[in-house]
Amino acid sequence: MTNTYIANNGYTREMAITARAEKRADLIAFGKDFISNPDLVERLRRNAPLNVLDAATLYGGDAHGYTDYPFLAD
Repeated sequence: MTNTYIANNGYTREMAITARAEKRADLIAFGKDFISNPDLVERLRRNAPLNVLDAATLYGGDAHGYTDYPFLAD
């Protein structure tokens, strides 16, 4: 049986690539970055800038801050 290690907690794209290349993690989690970047996977793939998370809108009880972050321009 093999185990899978998922690293998290503030990883950047570069940190994730290094951790995977050095076999320090099997997967990398990007929790809050997914909130402010609805297209996070594509942004990471393209090495595009990330939207900055507005922490003041987290857990506020409505959709503001969860559904209004912009996608990458095509």
